[in-house]
Amino acid sequence: MKKFFLLITVSLFALLSFGQQVEPEISIIPEPVSVTRKGGSYQLPDKIVISSPRGDGMGIVNEYLIKKLSVAPGKQVTLDSKGSNADIVLNINKKADPVIGDEGYALSVTSSRISISANKPAGLLYGVQTLLQLLPPQIESDRPEPGIVWQIPQVEITDYPRVAWRGLMLDVARHFFTVDEVKRYLDNMVKYKYNRFHWHLTDDEGWRIEIKSLPRLTEVGAWRQEQIGWFGGFSLPDPAAPKSYGGFYTQEEVKEIVRYAKERNIEVMPEIDVPGHSSAFLAAYPELACFPESGEHAVRTGAPFMDWNTGGRPEALYENTLNPANEKVYQYLDKVMGEVAALFPFEYIHTGGDEAPYTYWKKSPDVKRLMEREGIKDMAGVQSYFGKRLERIIQSKGKKMMGWDEILEGGITPTTALMSWRGVNHGIEASKSAHFVVMSPTTYAYIDYMQGDISTEPKVYASLRLNQTYKFDPVPEGADARFILGGQANLWTEQVYNIRQAEYMTWPRGFAIAESLWSPKEKKDWKRFAAKTEHHFVRLDYGKTKYSPAIYDPIIRVTREGEQYVVTLTTEIDGLEIYTSFDSSTPDNFYPRYDSPQPIPRDASLMRIITYRNGKPIGRLMSIPVEELKKRVR
Repeated sequence: MKKFFLLITVSLFALLSFGQQVEPEISIIPEPVSVTRKGGSYQLPDKIVISSPRGDGMGIVNEYLIKKLSVAPGKQVTLDSKGSNADIVLNINKKADPVIGDEGYALSVTSSRISISANKPAGLLYGVQTLLQLLPPQIESDRPEPGIVWQIPQVEITDYPRVAWRGLMLDVARHFFTVDEVKRYLDNMVKYKYNRFHWHLTDDEGWRIEIKSLPRLTEVGAWRQEQIGWFGGFSLPDPAAPKSYGGFYTQEEVKEIVRYAKERNIEVMPEIDVPGHSSAFLAAYPELACFPESGEHAVRTGAPFMDWNTGGRPEALYENTLNPANEKVYQYLDKVMGEVAALFPFEYIHTGGDEAPYTYWKKSPDVKRLMEREGIKDMAGVQSYFGKRLERIIQSKGKKMMGWDEILEGGITPTTALMSWRGVNHGIEASKSAHFVVMSPTTYAYIDYMQGDISTEPKVYASLRLNQTYKFDPVPEGADARFILGGQANLWTEQVYNIRQAEYMTWPRGFAIAESLWSPKEKKDWKRFAAKTEHHFVRLDYGKTKYSPAIYDPIIRVTREGEQYVVTLTTEIDGLEIYTSFDSSTPDNFYPRYDSPQPIPRDASLMRIITYRNGKPIGRLMSIPVEELKKRVR
């Protein structure tokens, strides 16, 4: 199906290009601030001279251009810092343009030359990404692509970001990703002008960063028994099974990734998640628990260890929180944060603070004595006490602290920054109290959620379609914009076992977040964005990056009218035809076309659904037992 879809989309692009040789399609993501089309095109010569300024930050810009233009197009590319007759001219403005700032650029394509100017190398890097998107999608191929007309439309583009913080978070604690896989993720980030990589390095299921002064964190905390299936519903692990699943990054590997990201204008923010989500920490050092002698401290595998059905803060079935009354906890955290701060130049260290159950704190005599001594009234106050002490440790290392929005409970210091995930209201509240905020609400930016129907996706407890993600506004109404740093999407990896699935979950929703963070709000247009997304699917195919085609699959809603169940199907994009069957056969476009809600026949056992466009199948064949459909009635 994937190869068939690639054939269709490539053929479509070829037809568009053939019909518009003078006016090739422009599909830039994220949408630039200003695009002026001048008519005509520029065709790349066989020998290309690039004029590029010397200086820090230019190496990766030149590398991108040389590699991209020489591999798929097969051009002979040379670099000349003085090239007055260059085909491509890169220029750092001698007098800074205040409009475009540090990351903006101006791109001009005439009939004889391409020029990109910027105030900083970061702007040139992003200008190059836009230039590559103006070329045919085969530019992303890692092998020669003969027979392509390598031409670019003549345009004038002025572009700069809407917000400063444009991030993606990758959770490597639930499942470990290699250095090369992380680099691959970063490579795709820069194509869409992301500049923050939030690296979730520790959790109940693994500790992934070497701390030399506390070696058991990786000797013990980085490894667990392997279990495969639905994460969260595993059987209890076998205590005798080998703990060989996992891994960690050495400090040298961390430095390598930080350097690699920095070259691509991406700052890396580490997250050390405490005081909850600390099972791996406690497995390595059980003396940091409220009940160290319980014998239950282990790196979690995905078997149930929390009760999430409490209607509020979760209850712990096994202890996974650090003991806030134990001075040794702060001594260990001082060691951790000292080594982390030395590895990451970025100004913030994220300390989690989310979903910390109070179950064992409430039972702890140590915590009771702490509350009496400090005059703390409730468990939120205990977490606030922990957070303030942790922040002093972080500040002593020359860094600032950021946490998930739960840290608002009980109060935070003026210098603490907030990441608002439980909707936008916590972020709005924090911005009004002069705290810096990154917006990452579940309602728009949690890309671990299912992006299509549950019949096509690994089961997760919520869904987030592409059209909903595209509605994300990082500066919501009511917020003090002066304190909104920007926004990001978060990829938790409970159900993401490998980098291919990480890519599938990120793209195309990562396109939508990128455009929400970079492009002017008034430039956003769903129908245009959806069309651009289809063009970028072709680019991802040539780049061998996996993505979700859920945009072609219908949204299924089931209602009940008396004893009759009714299925309603809608599509995210226009131009799709839906065909269904209830007789267990496979529908095609010779079946009756869906045009109104369909009652489920009394004795039917299976519904099958597929979408077509222009007489060709484009969506996935969806097969759903009728009993499962009936369970969807709300």
